[in-house]
Amino acid sequence: MGTYKDLEIYTLSMELFFKVHPLTLKLPKYELYELGSQLRRSSDSVVSNIVEGYGRRRYRNDYIKFLVYAHASNDETINHLEKLAFLYPHLSSMFLELQEKYDGLGRKINNFIKFVERSK
Repeated sequence: MGTYKDLEIYTLSMELFFKVHPLTLKLPKYELYELGSQLRRSSDSVVSNIVEGYGRRRYRNDYIKFLVYAHASNDETINHLEKLAFLYPHLSSMFLELQEKYDGLGRKINNFIKFVERSK
């Protein structure tokens, strides 16, 4: 493994972040600074924690801790998407599609955590 950019969970989380960000800018102005902002930050946190954990991979427990943070931010992102899909029906199909993709990412992060836990 050369760099964190070689991790599937990094690549997928980055792609999703780049889909989430412009979508939140379609929200009403007052929501840009409420749920929109929270969604942007939690989506960014998934990617950032994967990168930071990778930087600490020499210390397996730290690596796992940051992967767990990434998974928790992924769950938070799913929750924000669910709320926004309900509140803004005209955008719900896009939010629900992203929610499904984040569900898949969550499974991949969880599997990667198990892999790191088993590795020496």
